[in-house]
Amino acid sequence: MAKRDYYEVLGVNKTATADEIKKAYRALALKFHPDKNPDNKEAEEKFKEASEAYEVLSDEDKRRTYDQFGHDGLRSQFGNSGFSWDNFTRFDDISDLFGGGFSSIFDMLFGGGFGGGGGRQRQPNRGEDLQIALSLTLKEIALGTEKKLKVNTKVACDKCSGSGSEDNQVENCSQCNGTGQVRVVRPSLFGQMQSISVCPSCSGEGKIIKNKCKKCGGEGRQNKVKEITVKIPAGVEEGQYIRLRGQGNIGLRGGAAGDILVLIQEKEDDTFIRDGDNILLEYPITISQAVLGDEISVPTITGKAKMKVPAGTQSSRIFRMKGLGIQGLHSHMRGDLLVRVTVVTPTRISKEETELYQKLREFDVKRNMKPGRSFLHKLRDIFN
Repeated sequence: MAKRDYYEVLGVNKTATADEIKKAYRALALKFHPDKNPDNKEAEEKFKEASEAYEVLSDEDKRRTYDQFGHDGLRSQFGNSGFSWDNFTRFDDISDLFGGGFSSIFDMLFGGGFGGGGGRQRQPNRGEDLQIALSLTLKEIALGTEKKLKVNTKVACDKCSGSGSEDNQVENCSQCNGTGQVRVVRPSLFGQMQSISVCPSCSGEGKIIKNKCKKCGGEGRQNKVKEITVKIPAGVEEGQYIRLRGQGNIGLRGGAAGDILVLIQEKEDDTFIRDGDNILLEYPITISQAVLGDEISVPTITGKAKMKVPAGTQSSRIFRMKGLGIQGLHSHMRGDLLVRVTVVTPTRISKEETELYQKLREFDVKRNMKPGRSFLHKLRDIFN
């Protein structure tokens, strides 16, 4: 079954604002919430589908990638199996969207308390993900490569060792007793519901710093340019991501580091055109080569290869050279090199050549060539 467009899922157009997207998600979440649809697998799937769409369209980077490359552009983020609740990062929006009354759905989905013991734990102060674009040549894509890149990142402050404290004195938050969470009872559409929220005093850290580090202003991190190594597997495509986990910005005051997303871009090649794992090549041949046949040397990704042109070859005929294309992503199979020959008619010829062509014309007249149905079919095949 084809995957639905995210804008279609939420019922918004492609120019929708962040508020319109949030409003649309809220309406669908209220409609398909499992508490309102007990034992209804279809409603649960629609709730998940809406959450996936919201995860993408509420994030500027993901939305930009999706608008440009569609679902394939997000393949590296969600994996081959597609979106799962482990990919959902909009937990901080839950209170804003639902007033805190819907946290129980995540208890059920993750098999434990949302942000509480036994379930998916919130990661306070996780560092930001970074995105960088990497342009690759067709040869690098075909064979795979390794690149060293310099990236501006945030690392632990060397003065306070990432604590954010000038004197390394950190106290437990008095409101949440160091847990980073507070329990709140609020009314909802289904009556009184208890939820776990991020502590407003310490922003979920569980710690309070009174004497902030003067160098980092209490953030516990500083700017640094670092060199990273990116291994590019053969067969990557425009718009795909390579995720370098834990190499993004370190979080505030010892928070976990984010990731670096390396966005693949393909440089236009002067000789070849990519078509999936195949490579297309336009190659000119002379009239005599087409008529009499020849053996020619054609360029490949790694060098040159011999190819036979049989006598009587027609212009635009395509020859397939097995295994000379691009190695498939995470595969040992290689695509093919498709060579389309074009018979070139000379525009300037010598007197001697003119005399020879005039003699050849006598033979052409005897052939009495005329357009017919078979000729039109061949012509149609050439242009299709």
